[in-house]
Amino acid sequence: MSHSSTGRAGMVLAMLSLFASGCGSSRQLQSVAVSPVTANAQNFPNGQVQFSATGTFSKPPSPQPLTAKDVTWCVATGPDTGACAGNINKGAFVDTNGVANCVANFSGTATILAGQAMPSMNPDGGSQLRVFGKAQLVCP
Repeated sequence: MSHSSTGRAGMVLAMLSLFASGCGSSRQLQSVAVSPVTANAQNFPNGQVQFSATGTFSKPPSPQPLTAKDVTWCVATGPDTGACAGNINKGAFVDTNGVANCVANFSGTATILAGQAMPSMNPDGGSQLRVFGKAQLVCP
């Protein structure tokens, strides 16, 4: 292989690397919609409600369904916050796939969140979500 072929191959690899590092890195999650917006647990088999999340992004494809790989599901510390409850009992539990259940002996409304989590500094506390959507789970 000649010196000029090696140089061209190196330049092509550098350009591909630059192109690959730019792809996807500028695509940002802008908002999350959670559905159903309100669900009464007593209307679902075993009181288990399947929530789903759809994300709106800064670049196509958008909107698109979000999975457990894309978002963190949690119960909020309050109805107007993006903070997850952590180890505090808030009346409901939601798993990594968005399936929520009411906790025994709790009657009221729990706020379910789906979003992008920031690292938590407190191991007993929950994550603060950067971009999130919310829904209400009514517990009988």
